[in-house]
Amino acid sequence: MRPYELTCEGQVNPLGIDELSPRFAWKIPLLRRGIRQTAYQIVAESEGKILWDSGKVDSPQSIEVEYCGLPLKTRQKVYWRVRFWDESGKVSDYSETAWFQMGLLNPSDWRGKWIETGIIGGARVTAPAPYLRKPFQVKKPVASAELYITALGLYLASINGRSIGDEVFAPGWTDYHCRVQYQVYDVTSHLQFGENVLGVVLGDGWYCGHIANMDRQQYGDRPRLLAQLMIQYMDGSFEIVPTDETWRYTSGPILESDLIMGESYDARLEMSGWDTPGWNDTGWFPVHTVQLSSLNLVARKNPPVRRQEVLRPVQEPVELREWNRSRWIFDLGQNMVGVIRLRVKGERGRTIRIRYSEVLNPDGSLYTQSLRSARATDYYTLKGGEEEIFEPHFTFHGFRYVELTGFPGVPTRENIEGVVLHSDTPISGTFICSDPFLNQLQHNIEWSQKGNFIEVPTDCPQRDERLGWTGDAQVFIRTATFNRNVSRFFEKWMQDFADAQSSSGAIPPVVPKVFAFGQLEDGGPAWADAVLICPWTIYQVYGNRRILERYYPVFQKFIEYLKNTSVGWIRSHPDWVDQGNFPGFGDWLAQDGSGKVDGGTPKDLIATAFFAHSARLMAKIARCLGKSKDEQVYHTMFEKIREAFNRRFVTEDGLIVGRTQTAYVLALSFDLLSETLQEKALEELLRDIRQRDWHLSTGFVGTPYLLWTLTKFGKAKEAWKLLTQRTMPSWLYPVLHGATTIWERWDGWTEEKGFQDPEMNSFNHYAYGSVGAWMVSMIGGLDFDPEYPGYRHILMKPLPDIELDFASVDYQTPYGKVVSRWQKDDRHCWKWQVTIPPSTCATAWLPEAVGKEVLESGVPLPAVEMIEWLGEEGDAVKIRIPAGNYEFCW
Repeated sequence: MRPYELTCEGQVNPLGIDELSPRFAWKIPLLRRGIRQTAYQIVAESEGKILWDSGKVDSPQSIEVEYCGLPLKTRQKVYWRVRFWDESGKVSDYSETAWFQMGLLNPSDWRGKWIETGIIGGARVTAPAPYLRKPFQVKKPVASAELYITALGLYLASINGRSIGDEVFAPGWTDYHCRVQYQVYDVTSHLQFGENVLGVVLGDGWYCGHIANMDRQQYGDRPRLLAQLMIQYMDGSFEIVPTDETWRYTSGPILESDLIMGESYDARLEMSGWDTPGWNDTGWFPVHTVQLSSLNLVARKNPPVRRQEVLRPVQEPVELREWNRSRWIFDLGQNMVGVIRLRVKGERGRTIRIRYSEVLNPDGSLYTQSLRSARATDYYTLKGGEEEIFEPHFTFHGFRYVELTGFPGVPTRENIEGVVLHSDTPISGTFICSDPFLNQLQHNIEWSQKGNFIEVPTDCPQRDERLGWTGDAQVFIRTATFNRNVSRFFEKWMQDFADAQSSSGAIPPVVPKVFAFGQLEDGGPAWADAVLICPWTIYQVYGNRRILERYYPVFQKFIEYLKNTSVGWIRSHPDWVDQGNFPGFGDWLAQDGSGKVDGGTPKDLIATAFFAHSARLMAKIARCLGKSKDEQVYHTMFEKIREAFNRRFVTEDGLIVGRTQTAYVLALSFDLLSETLQEKALEELLRDIRQRDWHLSTGFVGTPYLLWTLTKFGKAKEAWKLLTQRTMPSWLYPVLHGATTIWERWDGWTEEKGFQDPEMNSFNHYAYGSVGAWMVSMIGGLDFDPEYPGYRHILMKPLPDIELDFASVDYQTPYGKVVSRWQKDDRHCWKWQVTIPPSTCATAWLPEAVGKEVLESGVPLPAVEMIEWLGEEGDAVKIRIPAGNYEFCW
């Protein structure tokens, strides 16, 4: 009996963090029913000295426990362990020892200088990737060595020909005007006695490559490097190998590398051994140093992008013959994001063109019109001889289909693989049920999340956009937290929000902020509100209180901005819009019959509804942080906005201006109506759904709340009917037509019209995948209790009257795995397997159990110890269950 899975700042044994009060977490084993932690003790030490002994702390908390010891120093390595006391007062053994190491905490700790090369492109002209090298000597036995490194752009580092780390697109994407992240690697095993060489290849990345549909060089004109190798010798001496004027550079086989356009690689220009001792670099050029002292260097906060899996073609390639050449089309069977790995053997100088697409035209060729200005093409020129392997270094693509042109001979499916790239967010949840179409929908949701969680939550991975659209992320975040652990991912993105916020308090539509699409300062309703919705969700799911504490001033500034720009508590009021201000994106891509891309729901209605919602969230956040005065201020603000909403948009008969599904859904979901008007508005919502022959008409704004709203007001059957609708618009229409990811548009492709407007028609866009959270909660029967963040109290309530035989949900909460697996037969006899993690409890509703004998592991429910009977609700039996494994049947 001892704690396990110790983490610090959400990582196992992190190297190079800069949190001065890092947070610890651990889990305790599920040894028996009712097991829970009642107290803990943490001991942390460094170099044989105790930095912190918490003593026995009477608390059930085993997540987000802050270090409270002696001040931490640059590069200090701290070892820690923890034990706990259980519900009977018995103390556990100490855990295995974990550790963390601090990064460089002071600007003066950086001895390296920013360096750059003379290789520079233009606004639309890419440039070769610089290759940089630095020889150095190791003349004594090495105790340890660490490389601290970052770049403006992207980097790949090596020592003596051995790659360092497995990250892709390091150091990541931030607003480089504000900050850049650095990484730390243990490179002790890379060093050898005598001469060594540190090599780095730089890519353009987001810093000076294309972003969205804009020109290159949005942040700077060329990539730059900062690094220092810190060597500790066995005799106690210390040496630093920094980036400085002694480094040299040249160009090599990477002729161009751009995230949007693609990569060109000429293998004839490879320099075998360039990053190993003995290489003659007399023809190389000296680097230049650059003064960038104002740039804030921070340790990496978010999980890095890594190679995650490999996909292989599902069949042999198909030949499309032109008059003088052949194009070969490979099908990987899955719309994915990443690069290909090409295996080829042929004559020296032959160039292979590699193109990508998500779908095919009717004639079997690549459908690339929707890429817009993104070239999304790689080129590989062979050096000749033995088999060659090419995998692009500094680009990625969104694709299912790959086209090779110029391939020597006839390729087979063995010639390419798809290398899947995404941020390394661990899988946390699985959902499966007896309906294969819903399982495919869940599969599509998961793959759209993977493909669009690359450094930041992007809108789509294939065309000339790939931006951190705030509205898209906020509608999806609840689903995202189920599929994968995204706590660190969004915590870093919140720092990007803070960097992007204007002096007035406005939040732009894309974060990190870039001046694309009209250079908007204010993203408008449902987009800018992500600054509150996302961190609040992260707090509820993971118990991450710090994200609320740290960014509370950002939240306040945003709410004040909304207040200052509203007119009579109406946000996006026409009087304000008439002054040239942006009213918002509306109910983006709604199918409500308006014929407009932003839907027919009035924008000031959407804006005011979200103003109220954000004010209410602020009241909740203030209460969570113990700011009672602020809580009252924001609660009063909510009531004033609510009153203004009703006065402007709601009639006495419960009709809401616009009379769209989204208008009714927002009013009902955000509690903007009286009980009497709720009933009337609900009937109007249902009337619209019935008139559309049981189809939704909502866009990005209304869709995430639609099924939740119907269920909240007792219309679960109607919600189920919408979910399982198979004709367009619906969630299952793309599934029935072969989709393997979520489409951007309900009508991205239809049998009658074919492809939608290619200017905006992504087939990998997670917004409508927000329905995943509803499926987990209502079908799988698993949800968190908003009053007890981090799944301290679990809600388990499967829908009883749906056309399924079974459903299964597994989810890794911060305290351990929770399981809900139910099945029922034709006689409506239920079996329900439940696992509740240690230190938590659950309230469970047993569907259709009233009047039936309920057994738990073969024992009548009233006789089972530790299960509390809470009564009956409708046809469900309500119980409270502590940690443990259970099997109910009735």
